[in-house]
Amino acid sequence: MENTPAAAPSASKTTPRDFFFWAGLLVALIGSVISLTTLLFSYINFAFPDPLAYYGDPYGGAVRVAMACVIVFIPTALVLAHLIRKTIINEAGKANIWVRRWALGLILFVATLTILIDLITLIMTFLGGELSIRFGLKVLVVLLVAAFMFLHFLADLKGYWIENAKKAGLVSSAVLAMTLVSVVAGFFIIGTPGDIRMMRFDEQKVMDLQGIQYQVVNYYQLKEELPESLALLNDPISSFMIPVDPQSGSAYRYRVTGPLSFELCAVFNRPTPDTRGQGGYPARDISYPSPGMGVDENWQHEAGDTCFTRTIDPERYPIFEKPLR
Repeated sequence: MENTPAAAPSASKTTPRDFFFWAGLLVALIGSVISLTTLLFSYINFAFPDPLAYYGDPYGGAVRVAMACVIVFIPTALVLAHLIRKTIINEAGKANIWVRRWALGLILFVATLTILIDLITLIMTFLGGELSIRFGLKVLVVLLVAAFMFLHFLADLKGYWIENAKKAGLVSSAVLAMTLVSVVAGFFIIGTPGDIRMMRFDEQKVMDLQGIQYQVVNYYQLKEELPESLALLNDPISSFMIPVDPQSGSAYRYRVTGPLSFELCAVFNRPTPDTRGQGGYPARDISYPSPGMGVDENWQHEAGDTCFTRTIDPERYPIFEKPLR
């Protein structure tokens, strides 16, 4: 007597729980892929600066956002995938519900489209003579992520992970390990939260010194001499008061070194971050301290006590004419 193959279990009824499990998985997957790709792109930008690119954000804003999203989205996607597999193991008909078929089909379609666009972009860039290690690594990252998604969910569509639950658990563990490594690596690029706080103190100090410098030059143009002390720059009418160091609360140091020259000094926590070419896109350099825009060489500093020497050019900053009475 011939053995007839067992018929596939008929689809169970799709419940709200099934729908929201799959909807949540799709959202978590999209967030995971975008944030992980962004994080890896930031590491590539750091490792392979492009002289034609923006200055990178010294505070690693994009890296911090991507790290936070990776920490939240990837574990969420893994937990939802585990719950869905457990549901199918307990009720085989859940493997054929419409929401699962549509979700897996959508994932495979997007992954295939991404691979094709990635390859087209690689070929176009190569033919345009703009191929670089930095660009090639980014193309490779997109290709690997899309290929992993395609192969993983193609196997899921065929029921491979349901039949091999232990292997699915190993894949989840490997993904979690990769997530941990990618997050820890971020701290070597942007530093710890304490490092970023110190850099923000330094940024405020530079901004304060820039404001004081403007007031000193303006005082010279009005009175034909440099102020003997910073206290002379206080002006309650215009609401300008000399700022103090936001970290220590002490006054910034000022010293007249000549008829037209002076020094402004402050204590900095870190050297001026060098983020040349670490941005994602080409652009002209713009001045520091605006995050991610560039570095004004007039205000570059090392860690510790730093003084900036300034000499006023009387032709560039002439004395203001006084009105006749």
